[in-house]
Amino acid sequence: MDTTVPTFSLAELQEGLHQEEFRSCLAETGLFYLTDSGLSDADQKSAKDVAIDFFEHGTEEEKRAATSTIPTIRRGFTGLESESTAQITNAGTYSDYSMCYSMGLADNVFPPGDFERVWTHYFGRMYDVTQEVARQVLKTTGTEPVGGVESFVDCEPLLRFRYFPEVPEDRSAEEQPLRMAPHYDLSMVTVIQQTPCPNGFVSLQAEIGGAFVDLPAKPDAVLVFCGAIATLVTGGQVKAPRHHVAAPNRDQIAGSGRTSSVFFLRPDSDFSFSVSLARECGFDISLDGETATFKDWIEGNYVNIRRTSEA
Repeated sequence: MDTTVPTFSLAELQEGLHQEEFRSCLAETGLFYLTDSGLSDADQKSAKDVAIDFFEHGTEEEKRAATSTIPTIRRGFTGLESESTAQITNAGTYSDYSMCYSMGLADNVFPPGDFERVWTHYFGRMYDVTQEVARQVLKTTGTEPVGGVESFVDCEPLLRFRYFPEVPEDRSAEEQPLRMAPHYDLSMVTVIQQTPCPNGFVSLQAEIGGAFVDLPAKPDAVLVFCGAIATLVTGGQVKAPRHHVAAPNRDQIAGSGRTSSVFFLRPDSDFSFSVSLARECGFDISLDGETATFKDWIEGNYVNIRRTSEA
């Protein structure tokens, strides 16, 4: 199988071009780079700069004030190794070697200073682009969600900025191969702006044809993952690729830090789907009943964390 990750122009997709190639990409990998989206590296830079400044120079009191007290809602600051994708996905107990800032449409917790203004602007830019990507996926697959396309993409988005600092030796690839465990996204689509590791190491990888393939940052191009919701709403026409964040070897640690702005276009909490279809599509879902809601699925993930912490 060809493991080349294709690149599409959003402007050309909007004109109806490359539909067969795009349809094949959605079905086979659900993963592509996107140019002409209107998002540039400069858009991310201002948001990245204020976030990194807060991570590195914010006081402990400021970080506590910017941390959500609700564990099932992704908002505000999350400290280094405070989350575990491995626990959520039943892949182990190791932590994510990253720190994070998250925001949505409401209930946000902002650090002091110019942070709110910068991040509100960036959130809006990312939201517009991600909605348009979702429209193109739905158009190409001939999908009309219940309530219509516009109602579906006017939803409950989530922006997460992750900073992956250089790992210590006990988190190098020789000791713990991953900074973040393999997973698929619980989104319609996920749009990512990432910065490269200064030393050239490529940390983000996706599974294509049974192997994990490097996904390097590309100038002024965003990376798009289709999520599990895209698979379900299109009746299985779209693949949701598994991906992870790899750790560097000991001799690659210096200069291996990176950042990633990850925008999840998630459906409304009452979005309903077939549990049997989810299982047929290979999703790890333990919910009972014929149908479930997105809220049920999200909240069920946190059961894994509670069970692990109680063991």
